[in-house]
Amino acid sequence: MHSLILEAVLLMALIAITLVVIFDKDLLAAVVTYCAFSFITMFLYIVMGAPDVAFTEAVIGVISTIYFVISLRNIDRRCK
Repeated sequence: MHSLILEAVLLMALIAITLVVIFDKDLLAAVVTYCAFSFITMFLYIVMGAPDVAFTEAVIGVISTIYFVISLRNIDRRCK
């Protein structure tokens, strides 16, 4: 029962983080928030009993976050 509640809380957090990423005007803040999304997704996979998928999510989340931050160095961060 506790696992079900934890999964529901994590899914609600994922929805909230998604809304923040969509509506954030600062692209760097959106990238950092996306990193939090990846972390919570990884934690959700661990709770659900899929450590291999969680490891893959962690690796992809770190690589994509680094890629996005490097890309943002070359463009204007703020939306107009």
